[in-house]
Amino acid sequence: MNLENLCAAACEVARAAGHFIGEERKKFDLNEVVNKGQRDLVSYVDLQSEKIIVDGLRNLLPGAGFLTEEKTVDNEENASLRWIIDPLDGTTNFIHGVPAYSASIALQKDGELVIGIVYEVNLGECFYAWKNGGAYCNGKKISVTKTEHLKNALTATGFPYREFPQMPRFFATLKYLFNNSHGVRRLGSAAVDLVYVACGRFDGFFEYNLNAWDVAGGALIVQEAGGTVTDFKGGNDFLFGKEIIASNTHLHREFTQVVVDPE
Repeated sequence: MNLENLCAAACEVARAAGHFIGEERKKFDLNEVVNKGQRDLVSYVDLQSEKIIVDGLRNLLPGAGFLTEEKTVDNEENASLRWIIDPLDGTTNFIHGVPAYSASIALQKDGELVIGIVYEVNLGECFYAWKNGGAYCNGKKISVTKTEHLKNALTATGFPYREFPQMPRFFATLKYLFNNSHGVRRLGSAAVDLVYVACGRFDGFFEYNLNAWDVAGGALIVQEAGGTVTDFKGGNDFLFGKEIIASNTHLHREFTQVVVDPE
């Protein structure tokens, strides 16, 4: 399997989905939103984007399985090759016409991420990486920052949709970062947050209660851009453990300590 060539072809699939999302945004009607939960929204755009991505990836790698957010195809738990797809990360932003939102694709081989792609629709930026190949945006190599301390860092997070008992610690982390860094941003798309770490726009990102499809594509891109991605304990369970911290390597220990124990 030539990962570089496969990644390039999968980027075209992501761009096709992104083009569809962008065109639909021009005529989107809020009445076409479906509530999965009060803050968990979905529309026909999510569903159709997923079908575009699944169909395109099937043509590239017919034997691979899928793990998708909208479940337009049967999810396969034990496939040795598996695409992990979020067809529209940042749906709430999309339905209200607020950037940023993206399509995210990752390929897992024997449990290891080997391709990651995030296409941010509004700026037309395609971020991508393959295992041991580096990370890129629209053909240009990207890398994380070299910031060494939180006091000089700009970080990002996402607001929880559920698991509100963890909110006191979350707010304590925000308070610490407000007082001891360059600030905190909340864009509304974890995939975009991650690739912004990868290209140096953010120094770090943390969030809990995310799913594998939210982070799989962006996590590999951060790693291939020279960054570190872990769960809150410093381990590797960031895909399915519902917690993730991504930053440059210099900053990671201090950042993790603040997220875990902000007091």
